[in-house]
Amino acid sequence: MAALTPAAAADQPRPPNSAALDKREIRAQLMPRRYATLAAEIGAKISRLPVVEGGRFRAGETLVVFDCSLQQAQLSKAKAAQAATEKVWTANQRLNELRSIGKVELDVSEAEVAKAKAEVAANGAVLSKCAVTAPYAGRIAEQKAREQQFVQPGQALLDIIDDSALELEFIVPSKWLVWLRAQHGFQVVIDETGKTYPAKVQRIGARIDPVSQSVKLTAAIDGKFGELMAGMSGKVLMAPPGN
Repeated sequence: MAALTPAAAADQPRPPNSAALDKREIRAQLMPRRYATLAAEIGAKISRLPVVEGGRFRAGETLVVFDCSLQQAQLSKAKAAQAATEKVWTANQRLNELRSIGKVELDVSEAEVAKAKAEVAANGAVLSKCAVTAPYAGRIAEQKAREQQFVQPGQALLDIIDDSALELEFIVPSKWLVWLRAQHGFQVVIDETGKTYPAKVQRIGARIDPVSQSVKLTAAIDGKFGELMAGMSGKVLMAPPGN
């Protein structure tokens, strides 16, 4: 086989340089520590959405109120039925003392009371779903339903986020695990603000992507910066020791 000329050799593909891979730009995104989509647990019309989109709320604050007049009426009906069955059972107990009623009839009236109590409990449980409260303090990221809209069970209502502490998520070469540890400090330049912020690695991903030979890291911004928002992105300033 003929030897390649210097010019031809220069045209041949070369394997990627490891140092070049280590110096590639690493992109990161700011994520809320906690986020959730709140959904309806009952089918009902939305009466009120007390907190506007983008607004802040406290833990336990009401975020959605449903029109539950029908459910309230059903609970009242169940309570009335319970009262009626209790009166029948009380009367049957007196008759039993006089030996004027059979045991089966007495047991049936007692079972009717238990059934009525279960109906009251079931309707009460439904009524407790007529308001959606915040599981933690945060902000409304998106309203997926509007006031006076009828929603079905399981239908998404609100996207909420806890932005009290923002986290950075990004991918690094897996061979960095030789030196990279939790609490490793670095800096990140956020595109939207143009500023540089200190950060620390919090968690290292549980598995390595064998194709890209990379691993996901989660880091925390070291300090409070009011201008930062979830969804912002930037460039991680981190490199192996000696680079």
